[in-house]
This record gives sequence, structure tokens and C-alpha cells, in this order.
Amino acid sequence: MLRAVAAVGRLLRAAVALMVLAGFTAGVPWLLTSFTGWPLDWIGWPHPGTLPSAEDLLTAISTAWSDEKLLSLLATLGWLLWTLFCRDVVVEVIEAAATTAVARRGHRRPPASGRGPLRWAAAVLVGAIVGAIVLDTVRGAAHHGGASPASAVNTAARRPPVAVAPAHPNALPAGYVITSHGPRPAVAVPADPITHIAVASPSDDREMPAWARNAPGGIHHVVKGDNLWDIADAKLGDPYRWREIYVLNRGQPQANGHALTDPDVIHIGWVLALPAREREAPTPAAPTPEHTAPTPQTPAPASPTPDDSTPANPDPVPSTPATPVPATSAPSAPASASPTRPIAMPSTEAPAVPHEVDPPVSGEKRPGVDLPTGSWVSLGLAAAIAAVAALSRLQRRRRARLTFPIPLRTGPAPAPVPDSLRPADAAGSRVLNARTGGMLPDLVPETPSTPAPIGVDEHGQEISLFAVPGQAVTLDGDGTPAAARGIVAAVLATGVTDHPASRPVLVTPADTLARLLPDGAALRGLDPRHETFDGERLIVVPDVAAAVTHLETEMIHRRRLLDDMGADTVDELNARHDHAEHLAPYVLLVPAEPRYTARVLAVATHRQALHLHPVILGTPPDMGQVAQLRVATGGTFTTTEDEAARWSLPRAGRLAVLSARDLADALCMVAAAAARPETGEEPTDTPPEQMRDTTPYGVDLAEISTRISEVATPAPVRLHVLGPPTLATAAGPINTGVRRGSLAVLTVLAAHPRGRTFDELATDLHPDTDPQTGINRVRTDLNAVRSLLREATGIEGRGRFIVHDPTSGRYRIDHDLIEVDLWRMLAAIDRANKAGDDETACLDALREAVAYYRGDFADGHDRAWVIDYATTYRHQLLAAYARIAEILEADQPDQAVAALESAVEHDPVNEELYQRIMRIHGRLGRPDAVRRTLRLLENRLTELAEAEPSEATRRVAARQLRPTPAGHG
Repeated sequence: MLRAVAAVGRLLRAAVALMVLAGFTAGVPWLLTSFTGWPLDWIGWPHPGTLPSAEDLLTAISTAWSDEKLLSLLATLGWLLWTLFCRDVVVEVIEAAATTAVARRGHRRPPASGRGPLRWAAAVLVGAIVGAIVLDTVRGAAHHGGASPASAVNTAARRPPVAVAPAHPNALPAGYVITSHGPRPAVAVPADPITHIAVASPSDDREMPAWARNAPGGIHHVVKGDNLWDIADAKLGDPYRWREIYVLNRGQPQANGHALTDPDVIHIGWVLALPAREREAPTPAAPTPEHTAPTPQTPAPASPTPDDSTPANPDPVPSTPATPVPATSAPSAPASASPTRPIAMPSTEAPAVPHEVDPPVSGEKRPGVDLPTGSWVSLGLAAAIAAVAALSRLQRRRRARLTFPIPLRTGPAPAPVPDSLRPADAAGSRVLNARTGGMLPDLVPETPSTPAPIGVDEHGQEISLFAVPGQAVTLDGDGTPAAARGIVAAVLATGVTDHPASRPVLVTPADTLARLLPDGAALRGLDPRHETFDGERLIVVPDVAAAVTHLETEMIHRRRLLDDMGADTVDELNARHDHAEHLAPYVLLVPAEPRYTARVLAVATHRQALHLHPVILGTPPDMGQVAQLRVATGGTFTTTEDEAARWSLPRAGRLAVLSARDLADALCMVAAAAARPETGEEPTDTPPEQMRDTTPYGVDLAEISTRISEVATPAPVRLHVLGPPTLATAAGPINTGVRRGSLAVLTVLAAHPRGRTFDELATDLHPDTDPQTGINRVRTDLNAVRSLLREATGIEGRGRFIVHDPTSGRYRIDHDLIEVDLWRMLAAIDRANKAGDDETACLDALREAVAYYRGDFADGHDRAWVIDYATTYRHQLLAAYARIAEILEADQPDQAVAALESAVEHDPVNEELYQRIMRIHGRLGRPDAVRRTLRLLENRLTELAEAEPSEATRRVAARQLRPTPAGHG
């Protein structure tokens, strides 16, 4: 009834808006024509067909002003305002059409800015008409005769169903109905009180990709003429659920090497996973037991050739250890495909349950990352941390300054990640790397799939704070403070790479935050001085009363806004485009105090509808309809069987737990990644992050440079690490028998000419495995590459090619036998730095240096440690190109521009390169080239980072476009 009244109200508003719009567009000209006729008589133009002379105009303006002349003047102004209003109406119609088109693709278009009073009036009128008439008509036509209510239709495309595998397949809670059969049961839990269970349909397709085998609704093979709208209509009974199919399959690799990235483009032969079809089926049936993960098998051992410096290892191939392997190496693809589904728990992996509950079938460890401080984070939170770090790296690359002499170093660039969080960054980078098809997220920060990931359930699936059922979440137990820190980090790290409006806000009392942070830490928000565009997302209030009052005020504001706009939920309102305010999720983190229980419950009643999420530390009496999680010291949590059945909660799982220092580091990372307004000044000095650690990282180029310059005979082996790592001899590339792990070991040693110990190599290459297992793998890879090179070159002798120093325990590359392109590049740069005023020698050395650079360091190796090393060498390359351009600019400006454009191809976001190009074009009097260069930067930043050029770059362009007097350069 209320929905019908709301629909009628929207239609009435649309009718009134249509009449007002018709009155303005047609009535105003009629009134002006009727009362004043031709309006330009006051300037001496009495008739439309006769143009006035200059004398007539002068006479009309200089004579006394009569009432008729004043009326004509006002009529002229009225015609001008009417013309502007008609233009704004056309613009708003186009804007509404574009917004609708973008929404159909599943994207969100930011609201238009810079509207004046007339355009606001046009926007309100057009929005009322389009939003109330067109959208309601389309929705009504699409669902005419359907049994589902209108609200379900509006939210179906935005809320995918939840796939939940029951902990005990043969004992389902009372009232649940099984609607179909399949190899693995999947339970669909809608938001309404009536709960249905949808079990994935069976499929024997052997060619089905692994990520689609446990799809809740089966699969669909794309044929000619298919599109997501028709597939959703035919398979799910609702064409508006096309977005669920798109979200479930987005980014998943297909057989032809492509992936679904555009909802309008699907290829014949693709396999699409389908969500569960929510419908009541007549016949219940018992689900089949879950499959369990097979026990890892250890391969048969073999013995490589031992040598005097490396102990023999019985396993030439890295063997699977008998101990449980952390599941950080691969994310769970089916569960992570849908970013908004609550507690999804189907998995092919046998879960590891904490000691408080019965042990599972397999002892495999839950997916997560152990931090050096003893903290633990899930892969979802690790991915959020990695996305923040990737955004910080991207901002540093944009601001990096190119100086000469070029700093010589082989170590990594200063990382934006504190040491305590580096394991999380490494694991999260692999998760994002898997979603981007093999591209490391050092340039394009990928958005993590789960918002506010606070932990995993008993099946290893990510838990989103926003998807936990019930009116509120309460934490109780010894692990509550550490779990609360994990929640704070998960909430504030969410949405950092998205549009700012989607970022959640957290409200907490000062004393609560003080207990979570280290002693002496400042109790303030992320942006206490209002220096960023992010807005204040960590709101610190004096006490619990103020925190609850703050959230009550937000609740009242949101409820009134929904009532005024005729919407039922915040999600529904945010999906519309006829209002300017985007309502982000709000999280209240407060300790349990009985005197505020009633007020918190009043807010919690509107939790899902208004996106207000109370989190209570401790359990006061009479909390009512809340999800209670009992958290142990390590983060493992349990719920009672009654609570699990009542709230569809997992019986056990593990929440992310952080130490006070880890939380402070995470908040610093989030605050540093926020975009800030710029002054427009052009920095001439190196930024602080580049000034640190400018001394060489254990590199001694003296001996290497001597070997390169004095020995004419080339080394028998050439190692290329700039680009994809490869090995070659005088006979050609070595393509047979080269282990990927061996190339990784050589790549690390190339970045450390003085060598690395086994422990250091294992930490770099296998950070998520047991230390001894990592050392065994490194030893195996090192022995294998020694044997390979002895066979390829015919040079015998143990300990050759990779030299061992017994004093320090380090292993290093023998530079007499292996020539490394990275070292040659650095040696050439060293000669250029020492050339002094000899520009010819400097230019020759720099050209030699850039010729060695065939690509980014260790290109193709999806390891997090590579990113910061590659940043060092890329920056050295850009500085070399910049110096080449400086030398050539005076006599050969076109070649200088060509050198800078080559540098741009290696790093398309460094703004100083574009500034240098525009300055050269400006001095040559090429304004079109200046505009083209600025436009190229704008396009690349939009494609790569959804950013805009800095104010400094725009000022450089403006100065080059300024007219220059003749004879001045």
C-alpha cells in the first residue's frame, strides 16, 4: 500500500513538473510577445526586418528613458533568461540520458557539478519527469504480471543472492526448503524473513573452468545472439538480474584468453556462472555431503648434483610440505566474484576450525596472512592494504623528480608499506594480481572484491562487516580488542581506490580509540586539518553518549531523506541520479554500556536499510537481535548452534586481529594515500621519499665496471633481468630445462651484487611458506641452475657461476662467468655521472644505458618484492632519458622530444616528462603540440588511475600557450 502511494506521489510530482516546464518553455514567450511585442525597440531597432544605423542606436540610448523603454529592456532580459533556461533543459536531458546509459552498464556516474540557479531548476524538473515517469513505466512493463513486489525488482540487480553451504548438510534448520540438487549444496539467504535454499545444479562438463564448477545456479554456454539481459531473463526469470551474472563472472579467465570486463561484450563459447534462482520448488531433497580437499602428496624424491658449497637436497622440484600450507597463494575464486554478497561459504577447501569446535575433515589452514607482530589478517583485508599501497606507489611515480647526477643503487625504492604490514601487502598483491590476469597492481590499484573484510568463516570465505546478519555485531572474549583493531582497519581501508562517496565512515569515542592505538598516539581522525579531498572518515567523539547521539542524528537525516525521495533503502537511493547526496556506510564502534542499549537498538533496527552498522565491544544484557561473536585471543570466533541457525551465521571462523602498532601503521597508510589539493608550485628538489636511502644498497660497481671496461672477452653466460628474465650463452638463448624458480633466484642475486643468504632469499621468494621449506626450495633452484649452466657452457667445477662466501654465508653471481644487463646499465650511468662537462661522453654513456633497458625489472614475475626494485631501475631510466633530452635540446630539439616520448612509454604517469615535452614545444612555438601533450596526459591518467594532471602541469602548459613577443624566446 505504501509503495503504491509513493508511486502515485511520484507521478503527481512528475505531472506538476511537466506543467511547470511547459509553462516556462511555452508560456514565457507568449507572455513576452503579448505584452511587449518586439523587445529591441529601446535600442533604436523598431522593426525585426530593418537593421538600425549607428545614429539610430546613439539617439535611442542618449534620449530620456520612458516606461515603455524600461519594459522593453526587461523583456529583453526575459528573453535572454528564457534562452538560457531552454539550453539548460536540453543539457539536463542529455545528462539524464548519459547517466541512464552508464547505469545500464553497471557503473556509477558522478553527479554533474557547476550548476547555476537556472540549471538547478531545469535539473529538478527534468529529473522528476524522467525518474518518475520513464523509470516507473519501464519497471512496470518489465514485471507486469509478476508475483514479486516492486522493491525486490529494484534491488535484484544490486544484491546478488548469497551462497551458503550448511555446516551439517544432512541437518538443516527448521523451515528451510531445498529446491534443487547438485554436487555441492548452496544456500541462498535473501534479506526477507522467508529463507529459501537454492542448490547448485549438477554439471558434468569436463571443459568447465574450475572457478565455475560450484556456481550456485549452474552454468551457461554463450551462443550466437546471447546477451546478459536475455540470459538473465531465460535462466533466472528476471532480466534485471543481468548485473548478478556480470559481477559473478567479471574478470574470470575464459578459454579464448579473454575475460568479461564489459557487460555489453561476451564471446561465443564462453562459460558463464549463474547465481541461484530464488523460487519455491515443490520437492525437498537432502543435499549431498561436501567434497573435501585431497591430502597433499609428496612427489618422489630425486637427487641433484651436490657441490662443495651447497648441501644436497633430495628434492630437485619444490615438494609440497607435509605440514599445512597457508592458503595465501590463491584466493577462492567463486566466492570472491561477488563483492556485495553476505557471508558466502561454499568452498572446495576443507576448512580449519578453531579449537573451540569440532575439528574439520582436513587440517588445511584458513586463508590468511601472519604478520611479524603476531597479528593475522584475512586475504580480503590484505588485498585492501595492497590496494592502498598501490595507490601510494602510483602517486609517488607521478610526483617523482628526475635529477642528474643519477643516484646509483640496486636496492628497492622506499616502500609505502611499514615493515609490519609488508607480508599483508605481498599476499594482497597476489590476490589483486590474480584478478587482473597477471598484471601486478603497482600501476592500476584494483578494487578489492569484499568491502570491509573483517575475517573468514569456517570454510575460508571472506566475511564483510556490512553483510553480517542481525541488527548489530557484538564482540566478546579475550580477542575483542585485537579484533576491533582489525575492524577499524578493514572499514577505513575500504573504498580507497573508489569514488570518495563510497568510502565508509567510522565513529568511535576517544577512550575506545585510545585503548586500540599505541600509548601516546594522537586521538584524531584521518584528516584533522582538512587537507585532503577524502573528507573526515574517522570521527572521534568525546564519549559513548556523543557517539550514539552522532549516529542518531545521521539516522534521522537519512530517514527523512528517504521519505522525501520516495525510497525504501539507502542502496535504492544511491542507485538513482535525481539527487546529489551519496550516503556512505556508517559504522559505530562503542563499548557495551547498558544505559545506551535501547538507543543503540533503535539505530540498529534500521541497520541494513540505512547502512548504519553498530559494532559493540562486549555484550550488555538484553541486547536482543544481534549477532554475538565470541572471539579468542588469536581471532578465532564461535557462535552457538541456535545463533548460527537463527542468524545464518557461521558456527566458527577467524576475525582479523591487529596489534596497536599495526593499526597505527594501517591508518597512516590510509591517510597518506588520500588525494590532497595542490598549490600549483613546481618542485625543484627531490621529494622526501626519494631523498631517503640515497646511498647504494650494498652495490660496489668498481669491480663490475672494471670487468666490463677492461675485459674484451664476453662472459660465457648472459643474464637479462630488465624485461622477462632470460639466460643465454654464445650459442643462443637457453630455453630448455630452465626452472622458473631458478630464474627468480638469479633475479634476486642480480639486484644484490654482494650476495644474499639463504634466509634472505627465502624471505624474498617464499614469504608465505615455512622458513625451512623456503630454504629448501631456494637450495633446489640454486643447484638446478648451476647444473644447467655447467651443461650449457661446458665449464666444470663445483661452486661455479654462483659463488658462496663462507664468512658471510652469502651467495652471489660470479661476474666473471655471468654478465648481467642491469649491472651494465648501472656501469654506463656511472660513466655518465663522471663525465663532467664532456657532453659527448655523457651522451654516449646514457644512450648505452637506455639500450640495455628492455622492460621493467623481472617483468612477468608476479611477486610483490619485484615492484619496489622495478621502481628504482625505472626511475634511473627516466632520469637518463631526461638528461639525454637536456643535452640535445639546444641543437636537436626534435630528438630531445623523441627521447622524452620514449621515456613516457616506460612510465605513462610521470608528470615531469610531460612538463619537459611541453616546455620544448612551447619554446619552438608549437601550441598545438603543447595541447596534444597535455591531452595525452589527461587521457592516460583517466585510463590508468582515474586522476587528473596536477595544477603544476597545467600551469606549465598555460605558460607555453601564452603569446611570446617577437624576438624573445
